[in-house]
Parts: sequence; structure tokens; C-alpha cells
Amino acid sequence: MSEEKKMEKEIVEEPLSPCSRLFNSPDFNCAIIVTMGCRVKANTPAIIDGLTHTLVNHPRFSSILEMNTGKKGKQSWVRTKVRVEDHVIVPDIDPEIENPDLYLEDYISKLTVSPLDLSKPLWEIHILNLKTSNAESYAILKIHHSLGDGMSLMSLFLACTRKTSDPEALPTVAVQKKRFGPSCYSGFFNKIWWLFVGLWFILRLVFNTFVDVLMFALTICFLRDTETPLLAKPGSELNAKRFVHRIISFDDVKLVKNAMKMTVNDVLLGVTQAGLSRYLSRRYDQEATPKLKESMRRTRIRSAIMINLRPNAGIEALADMMAKKSKCRWGNLFGYILLPFSVGLETDPLEHLRRAKATVDRKKHSLEAVFSMAFFKLILKVLGLKASVVLVRKVIHSTTLSFSNVVGPKEEITFHGHPLSYIAPSVFGHPHALTLHFQSYANKIIISVTADPTVIPDPHKMCDDFVESLKIIKSSVLERGLYEIEV
Repeated sequence: MSEEKKMEKEIVEEPLSPCSRLFNSPDFNCAIIVTMGCRVKANTPAIIDGLTHTLVNHPRFSSILEMNTGKKGKQSWVRTKVRVEDHVIVPDIDPEIENPDLYLEDYISKLTVSPLDLSKPLWEIHILNLKTSNAESYAILKIHHSLGDGMSLMSLFLACTRKTSDPEALPTVAVQKKRFGPSCYSGFFNKIWWLFVGLWFILRLVFNTFVDVLMFALTICFLRDTETPLLAKPGSELNAKRFVHRIISFDDVKLVKNAMKMTVNDVLLGVTQAGLSRYLSRRYDQEATPKLKESMRRTRIRSAIMINLRPNAGIEALADMMAKKSKCRWGNLFGYILLPFSVGLETDPLEHLRRAKATVDRKKHSLEAVFSMAFFKLILKVLGLKASVVLVRKVIHSTTLSFSNVVGPKEEITFHGHPLSYIAPSVFGHPHALTLHFQSYANKIIISVTADPTVIPDPHKMCDDFVESLKIIKSSVLERGLYEIEV
């Protein structure tokens, strides 16, 4: 019988991917937190029952991490029986609490310094029957980053939800439409045109990739962002983080997008640059030392952004996998890009958008993420995990912030019978003092700011700067009559 158990264990044992090994290293211990604001009071038994029939059926959420197992002593995922109740935490909360919004912030902040139990699958959910200004109760999902990349985990989360309007239907997620070249050419001229476009595309791709890889190499060697009030201090990843957010109108963002003929991502990046400019200007005024004034004139601020390189399985495939316990492609597979931020107060607020679009358009024509992923995998294979961790930390230490933008459902959804008012995901454990995350949800966009309070003591003011920047940009669009009503 013991031999049979041993054989069963060997069948369900799976080595960690290189990226998962990176996230499990003591020096790079990252986790994701998803804050779900519910419109109704939390029903804990309903959530436990729902998780039993969905999330627990996913291999990563029903596997424990075993150290020094498998061939050559590599870490492995080993399937285990999951008791959902052990992963659900319901704290006792005083119903007459004086400031529930502050309580929620403090509660999430404490989660950033409490480690996950390695004897169980690396996830937990906290259910708070706490009425705040935005929700009647909360479900806070904490997941170790080694279980998957952000896009995969968001897709998995959405596969556990249903439309509020149709309890049997999965959410609808917007798919970016691909645009092709001019259709007015035909025949011989069409072939000539596409030959020219193809050659130009290849040349541009090679040049941009060469420049980006060179900048990446210089960053690993010595190139560091300017010393600003946003730059992390050594050991920042060990400090408790503050999670704050604001909710803005998706319609306002789409208005600006259509007027400026940009993408939603272009607009959000432009709003981010405008908001950071406002925030830094105020901090410089408050801390007007010669060193800060000099750095304001010559500021280099970059974001180290993780780009998912694995094709997204889609929420339908993930829902089917959890329902039928079938297999689906999964794991961490990503590369880094270094995205420069243009920071500085502009007389024309729309200039922030133009600069953002130019930056993003250039990054779209580069293989920087592919090369960075291949490089780190090579270092991991040749020099080992420690060397790979050192290089990744070097890149992050040399940049200022993390930035991400994830597309959410088009309509409101329910999480195991709980209609959601908003979703606010973010990540912590990496050596940045500032992480910005934009999450779309129905007709809203949630701006999440994760900050090290020893570096950024006023994250609420930063959120206000982002909201105010969007208002100014929208007003500028309307004043100039750039907006066209969609039919």
C-alpha cells in the first residue's frame, strides 16, 4: 500500500517553473491581493461551498510546495487534499467601529507582513462583514505569486464568477481588436505596399530591440533612476504596505480615448504621468532642498513591467477545467520591459497623453520582454537561482515603480452569490516603494496604489492627483471640442 501511495505522489508531483522558483526565493517573496467589495453582507458558507466547486479544483490551488524534492533536489508542487475552511479567515469586527475605511486599510496592510502557511496550498481568503463607503462587506483573496502570473490569476478569478444579470453565464471580457493596414490598395500595388511595410517593420523592430536590450544591460550594470521621493530605500520590500484606491468613470476614459484616437492604456499611462507630476511637484515644494531641485530638472523615472508571454487560456477554458477537472496550460512565463515615464508639469495637459502614446507605440515594436525572459532563464540554468534573483532585484532596485493595467469584465459580476461593487488587485513583496494598478470593471476603473509609507507617507493624496489629472485632461478635451459623440 505504501508503494502505491508513493507512485501516486510521483504522478501528481510537478517541478516549479523557473519563474515560480524566482517568486519562491526568500529574497523575492511576492504575493497578490485581490480586494473584492461586495454589495451585500458576506455569506461565509456560500463562499466556502463555491470555492469547493471551483478554485480548489485547480491544480495550483490544491498543491503544496515541497522543498528539495524531485530530481536534483528541485522544488515541486505536490497535490494534496484541501479543506477549504482552513483557507477561509473571518475576523471578529466591532459593528460600531468608528472608521471602517481605515480599518480595512490597516487590515490589508497587516496581510503584507504575515507569511502564507507553507504546509497548505499558498492561498487564503479573508471575509470581512464590514460596511465602508464603497461596499457592504469584503472578500480579500491573498495568493502567492508563484501560483501564476497576474493575467492568468485574474482570468482564473473571473472564471469563478458569473454575470449579475445571468447567474449561469461567465463574464464578458473585452478583446483588443487588431488593426491592419490600408485596404484601399489592391493587386500589384497592394503587394508592393505590404513589402515596404514589412521591411520597415522588421528594421524598426530590430533597432528598437537593440536599444532596449542595451538599456536593460546598462541598468543591470550601473544605470539607476533619479533619486526622487518615489524611489525605494533598501529593505523596502520587507515593510508593511498601504493599499488605497479610487474609483473613476470608465466613460470619462473612453471619452478621452476617442477624442485623442488612442487606446485605453495610452490614456491611463498619460493620466499616471500627469498625476505623478502633480504629486512630485508638491513633494518638491515641501522638501525643497538643492538635491531635490536638481533631480527635478533631470528626472529619470522608469517602471519595470512584467509582460505575460504565455497565451491566455481564457476564462471559458479555466471554468471548464475547474468544472471537469481537465487540464489547461498554466504557469508563470513573463519577461520584463523598462517603461520610461515622462514627468514634469505641462502647460498643455494633453501633452501627457501624446508622450505616453509615443512611448507605448515604440515599446510595442520591440522584443525586449522576450530577450529579458530568455536572458534570465539562461542565467538561472547556468549560474543558478541565486544569480538570477540578484539580477532581477538589481533591475527592480534600479527602477522607481511597478505599473500594470488589466482588463476586467464588461458587466457587473457576482462572486459565489455576492454582487461585486468593485475589484482592486495589487501585488507586494518586490523591492519597489510604489505599485500602480488599473483595473476595469463594468463602467468603472479602479486605481490601486500600493505604497511603502516610509517612502510615500500620503498615498491618498497621490490617488487624488490621478483623479484630478483625469478631470483636467477631460476638461481640456471638451473645451477644445475634440470629443465626438459615438453613434
